[in-house]
Amino acid sequence: MEFFLTSEDNDDRPIFITGNFNKWNPKDSKFELEKLNEDNYYINIPEEILNDEIEYKFTKGGWENVEIDKYDNITPNRKTKKEKKKVQDSVEKWRLNWGPFKQEFFPIVELMDEEFYIPQLDKTRKVWALLPYDYYDSEKSYPVLYLQDAQNLFNEGSAYGNWEIDKKLSLLAEYGRGDLIVIAVEHGNDDRIKEYIFDNEDVTKNAEGKKYLRFITDTLKPWIDKNYRTKKDRENTGIGGSSLGGLISIYGGFLYPEVYSKLLIFSPSLWVEPENDFPMINFTNPYKIKVYLYGGRLEGSRMVGRIRLFEKALKKLTAQKSFDFEVRTNISDKGTHQEFFWSQEFPRAVEWLYIDSLESPVKAKNELENDINSIGL
Repeated sequence: MEFFLTSEDNDDRPIFITGNFNKWNPKDSKFELEKLNEDNYYINIPEEILNDEIEYKFTKGGWENVEIDKYDNITPNRKTKKEKKKVQDSVEKWRLNWGPFKQEFFPIVELMDEEFYIPQLDKTRKVWALLPYDYYDSEKSYPVLYLQDAQNLFNEGSAYGNWEIDKKLSLLAEYGRGDLIVIAVEHGNDDRIKEYIFDNEDVTKNAEGKKYLRFITDTLKPWIDKNYRTKKDRENTGIGGSSLGGLISIYGGFLYPEVYSKLLIFSPSLWVEPENDFPMINFTNPYKIKVYLYGGRLEGSRMVGRIRLFEKALKKLTAQKSFDFEVRTNISDKGTHQEFFWSQEFPRAVEWLYIDSLESPVKAKNELENDINSIGL
């Protein structure tokens, strides 16, 4: 079947077609369009791999670069029938690195406390809550993700840039997938290493990682569950971070599997535990834990290797039935140890951990709107 595409919004990015014929993979090399001239593209897809009813979209290599209309709105999934043999489409505009972001979907950012007391450390810390944009207009309860290093998550002016999770949460909300509360805990500045190292005297003396995790789990989470409408069970609770923040989050998941079922682990500092010697508790009926691992090939010669070894260790523990890990690993060929790349990965990780869908990220939005229309809201 032949697909022809016209688009005047051109740049150097290649164009791909994705749909229910390739599990909605937005960057499948087998489905890259041929450029015929400045504005026109073409692909011929073998009929035998196509469904009779075809759903599809065009991307420039990922959902962060998917087609949109000239007003920056999500376009519905395209639909056609295989019997047509030939289709002509046009795209007015493309997303670029997930943007543009719509202000009306931005989360409500609340500084919970300038000096939230940490009894385990006898210190205080800024803690933020990022609530869904419509939190105060609904009565819903929400899953929660606890993230480390709040200074680098959304605040402008941070020394190394930031993840822009407020923008990425607005994007997820626009796609109908933003029902999530993020709790962001600022790190301890000069005490960051000490608080994010669990127990390794070779890295830092008097490590405080054990106490820090007890704060998140035994003090902060109960406070959040009391003061916000949260889904309190482990199935709706995750923890995560990057670098040392990713490392301490691994410990959180391993030590408190009855609390956390989702781990968001970006560029973890696995050099601290090269033997993957994490303390764990064995259960007769192990808890299921989803682990999203990300790293960049340009982060240093051993980052990807350590992640692969860690992934292998998780799979071994699962095979031994001492744990039950479901692991998704994404390695960026161009990724460096920087907030920009963690920012790019954040929506993918949240979607897999909390939404768990291989379909086009606009499909849920379309279905949501159809449900609303069907009941006359």
